[in-house]
Amino acid sequence: MATFKAIRIDKTGNGTTAALTQFDEAELMDGDVTVRVEWSTLNYKDGLALTGKAPVVRRFPMIAGVDFAGTVERSSHPSWKAGDKVICNGWGMGETHLGAYAEKARVKGDWLVALPEGVTARDAMAIGTAGYTAMLAVLALERHGVMPKDGPVIVTGAAGGVGSVATAVLSKLGYHVIASTGRLSEAGYLKDLGAAEVIDRNELTGPVKPLAKERWAGGIDSVGSTTLANLLSMTKYRGAIAACGLAGGMDLPSSVAPFILRGVCLLGIDSVMCPIELRNTAWLRLATDLDRSKLTEITHEIGLDDVIGSGASILAGRVRGRIVVKIL
Repeated sequence: MATFKAIRIDKTGNGTTAALTQFDEAELMDGDVTVRVEWSTLNYKDGLALTGKAPVVRRFPMIAGVDFAGTVERSSHPSWKAGDKVICNGWGMGETHLGAYAEKARVKGDWLVALPEGVTARDAMAIGTAGYTAMLAVLALERHGVMPKDGPVIVTGAAGGVGSVATAVLSKLGYHVIASTGRLSEAGYLKDLGAAEVIDRNELTGPVKPLAKERWAGGIDSVGSTTLANLLSMTKYRGAIAACGLAGGMDLPSSVAPFILRGVCLLGIDSVMCPIELRNTAWLRLATDLDRSKLTEITHEIGLDDVIGSGASILAGRVRGRIVVKIL
């Protein structure tokens, strides 16, 4: 069996180590589709896995990386054949199943989504799990009935991966987007993506009131903790916040007041085990509702050699937008 380059995480007495090494194809896990991986990306969860800052990895050795785009090399799955262009996000890749920072991956065919027409593999990973999660959040707000005519929508962590794509998509759909960021130096970048207003995240980190002045009809939050609690307290009657991240913490120091007095809804967004039908919808919507010219502003590219060093940077909040990883 051939070997290929991969970023391997191993358990040690003091935690974990990550290294770019050669991996034997015979060690790939069970799956009915083998993919030649061409592009991947760097997400917050990848940073946690690469640095060992959180127990993301639950199997060792592990190949890191939670999403990829590439070409099917071999398949015994009825939906896929050699040469098909595919995307894979989540399903435990990089956590319980060998992941995407490798020149080859073997997965279940039921996990795969066809690369939408007109979208390149690089574009798909410029969007990546962060952008796909952002679109799941947009879809949730739409299902709840939050429409542009209802008033502004807030996006937290707006200069990050989820926030950048959410800002671009919501603005293209006609929403008045308020972008919250801890990096006001990125205000120009956020306005270029379509933000109508940019606010300092400190406006959302103070003591949480049970109910505060109504400021937005809905929002997308990737921060959690006090920020999310404040968002809920400031949401308009019968509005909704879609929660998809925990960069600020897993706690939620809120009260029931927004829910029982204003009918506010908290919409949970799970990208990892999301049903395939909704995944397909999200990717098709990304193909039409994301101005891909914005990806140039959002994205910068690294090679597989640079991934480990970039893991700490994304955790420290030093990464703007999206990082795409060229594998082949």
